[in-house]
Amino acid sequence: MSTVRSAAHFCSTPWSVVREILELAEVHPEDILYDLGSGDGRIPILAAQEFGCRSVGIENDRDLFVYSAKRVLELNLQDRVSFVYGNFFEADLSSATVVVLYLLSAVNGHLRARLASQLRAGSRVVAVDFDVPGWRAERTLSVVSDGNVEYTLYLYRRSSSGALCKDTPTNSASLPAGNANTGISKDSPARNLEGKENV
Repeated sequence: MSTVRSAAHFCSTPWSVVREILELAEVHPEDILYDLGSGDGRIPILAAQEFGCRSVGIENDRDLFVYSAKRVLELNLQDRVSFVYGNFFEADLSSATVVVLYLLSAVNGHLRARLASQLRAGSRVVAVDFDVPGWRAERTLSVVSDGNVEYTLYLYRRSSSGALCKDTPTNSASLPAGNANTGISKDSPARNLEGKENV
C-alpha cells in the first residue's frame, strides 16, 4: 500500500478530455454526477457549469479538497457543486446517476460491487484509461488532448435488470476497503504510470 501511495502525484486531466468524459456520459441537467478522487475539482465544476447538473467530488487530499471548495465559492456554484473530504470506498453513491473514475483497474475492481449494488437503472459509469475488471463497456472511446496525449474512455450503463453491462468473475479487486482513496486519484497515477504529462 505504501508503494501505491508514493506513486500518486497530482496531475490535472486536460479540459478537452473532461468535456469528452461528460459528453460520453450524456450528462444532462437532471443528473447527479459523482467524481471519485476529484483532484482539483474540474470535472464536477465543469459538469455544473456547462452541462447544468448537480455534482459531488470526493477527495482525500486535504489541500486539493480545500482548493476545490474555494473554487466553488469563487464561481458561485454552491447550489450545484459540493466536495467531500473523505474515503470514496465508504461513500453512499445511491443518488448518483453518473460516476467518473480515473483510477487504476485494481481500484475500479474494488469499487465494482459498491457501484453495482448502489447505482440505479440507467446510471452511467465512465472510467478513464483503466477499465472496470469484469464489466463489458457499452462503448470505448479514444480521445486525444490538445497536447497530443491519447486517453481511453470506457462507458458502462446499469440496465433495468441491475447489471452494469456484462459482469464476469474477477479477482482483481484486491485493495482493502479501510484505506481512504489509497492515495490514488484520477488525476495522478494514471498520468504518471503511463508517462503522460500535464497538458
